Amino acid sequence: MSQATQTASKPQTQAQHGRSLAEWVTFGIATLVLIGIVSLVIYNWVATPNTPPVIELTQSGEIRQVNDQYYIPFTITNVGGNTAEAVQLIAELKIDGEVEESGEQQIDFLAGDESEEGAFVFSRDPGEGELILRVGSYKMP
Repeated sequence: MSQATQTASKPQTQAQHGRSLAEWVTFGIATLVLIGIVSLVIYNWVATPNTPPVIELTQSGEIRQVNDQYYIPFTITNVGGNTAEAVQLIAELKIDGEVEESGEQQIDFLAGDESEEGAFVFSRDPGEGELILRVGSYKMP
């Protein structure tokens, strides 16, 4: 038999014997990873409620004074299911029934069950009046 004939017959012999153990192990691991990813996507699709955003804004922590500024910490949480974009936050300080000072912030992106923290900064002492924190608006992505 010539050398070319022997070389040509080796690939046919491997093809007849099937896949090697390493190929089967690699195929099994890849299949498990793929099944895991598909399962997680389906679970997320079924388990995540398709409800509109519900935004909660609360004062978190003590108001602190540094120099002539008062820092009012807050936490904003989306307790709804869907994402909210461009969430506008408003803080107002009313003294004797009139808004003496206000502040606004915008949170770019707030997914379901996500929280963000920040602070409003006022030049007047919030202890002198009524502090109102509220969500002004948001948009759906």
